[in-house]
Amino acid sequence: MSIKNILIFYRDGFRQMTIGRTLWAIILIKLFLLFFVLKLFFFPNLLEKNFDTDEDRAEAVRTNLTMP
Repeated sequence: MSIKNILIFYRDGFRQMTIGRTLWAIILIKLFLLFFVLKLFFFPNLLEKNFDTDEDRAEAVRTNLTMP
């Protein structure tokens, strides 16, 4: 099988889906919630909050990476 045949197979399969489209929509919404919303609330940008300049941020990263 060539790559072209595989792509045609998947394209035709997705065109004929009925319930599958709804399931894919649910999956995409869940991924959006996981990666976007959770990042906003649970993973704040600590370097942005704790340091004023890019030089200070770079020094903090260098210090933490090179500590034994």
